[in-house]
Amino acid sequence: MIKDLEVITYDSSNSRTVLKADSIVDSIVDKFIDRSRVGKKKYGTNLDRTDLSLEAWIEHALEEHMDAILYLQKIKSVIGGSKTKL
Repeated sequence: MIKDLEVITYDSSNSRTVLKADSIVDSIVDKFIDRSRVGKKKYGTNLDRTDLSLEAWIEHALEEHMDAILYLQKIKSVIGGSKTKL
């Protein structure tokens, strides 16, 4: 069990303090928070929305993952990895 680990609590303004972990984890947490804010501004909603069915959420996830695969293939072709064997 990890000692000295505090439970994250919210204050009256719905803010919280996130304890530092390491530079990689901290950078990812920051990116998630930024991404959420961008999505809220762009789409006017967040992942707490209840207007989508489970099937619609799955479709969103599939589309996002297809985009990710395209980005990875592009990176692979740029660095010449498409001809490199592991």
